[in-house]
Amino acid sequence: MKELTYIEDFLIQQFQDDLINWFEKEQRDLPWRADQDPYKVWVSEIMLQQTRVDTVIPYFNNFIAQFPSIEALAHADEEKVLKAWEGLGYYSRVRNLQSAVKEVHESYGGIVPNTPSEISKLKGIGPYTTGSILSIAYGIPEPAVDGNVMRVLSRILSIWDDIAKPKTRKVFEVIIREIISKENPSFFNQGLMELGAIVCTPTSPSCLLCPVREHCKSYMEGTQAELPVKTKKNSTKEVPIVVGVLVTNDNKILIHKRPDSGLLARLWEFPNVEVLTDVKTPKVVLQEFIKDSYHTTAHIEELLGAFQHVFSHLTWNMTVYEGRIENEITENERVKLVSIEELSQYAFSVSHQKIWKQFQEKMGSQLLS
Repeated sequence: MKELTYIEDFLIQQFQDDLINWFEKEQRDLPWRADQDPYKVWVSEIMLQQTRVDTVIPYFNNFIAQFPSIEALAHADEEKVLKAWEGLGYYSRVRNLQSAVKEVHESYGGIVPNTPSEISKLKGIGPYTTGSILSIAYGIPEPAVDGNVMRVLSRILSIWDDIAKPKTRKVFEVIIREIISKENPSFFNQGLMELGAIVCTPTSPSCLLCPVREHCKSYMEGTQAELPVKTKKNSTKEVPIVVGVLVTNDNKILIHKRPDSGLLARLWEFPNVEVLTDVKTPKVVLQEFIKDSYHTTAHIEELLGAFQHVFSHLTWNMTVYEGRIENEITENERVKLVSIEELSQYAFSVSHQKIWKQFQEKMGSQLLS
């Protein structure tokens, strides 16, 4: 196999020992490392996808405090689960997590499966999460390949395959199956992840502090700054959106729930609509949207501000107004008029949390008068 040519003459046993010994001494004190509970490992790995460790720590502690077990999360109200996740983003992660946890509770007696074939069938669990849970919680030598791991091994083994291409992940999976420690796969996989997080970083890697520097081909060749090879994504699409923070005469705030599928599914937000034309101003577009969608009229007042919210594939350019609702609104399960105190019970995306914070700062005591 082509992949195995990368590890010809590679001192596998010595590499394992150096990596694991370093991890035993230098590993960070993280809450999900307190024990090997498969559920906690699972929650932490889902949270850590595309999110920094220091951001995840308080969310993890709060989440586990509210939903300490498979059974607790399986029976939890979705609104409370989304609220606990509020601010982490990529909300499909937590919806998939709860769906999979329900399956584990119902079909596996609340025990997280310990085989690749079973665990990989659960919603939201891909090859990386499969390998992480099985190796960390169960001591099973399965590869856990993410961007950190591909960066580390690209440098150590001088692999010039483009890590942005899905097929490249398979190259690293094959290699790790050959070099992973069968005696301690947990520390081996965590060691690779930790090395990528704090030593073998994307820019300016700390090679002189690296415990496996003697095994690193790119260090010997002076090419560590050139690896890994990663092609850039296409530029993101920019979408103009107008938003209204609208208040009734008795100081209720109009919010609505997003669709059940798609981006930020089932989160709450303030009325907003994409601006599809340059003929009408954003204010007029918002007024017409309010009339068509809520069968009421609104007096759009001052411009609250302009916000930009960046996703991996698009950017929202948001123009935000404050305003007053002039007629009654019919509420339903997706459209609510809520008080300031009640608003905190609903899960909002980060962009709408920022909007609400700025609205409160600007209005101050006026909102309560």
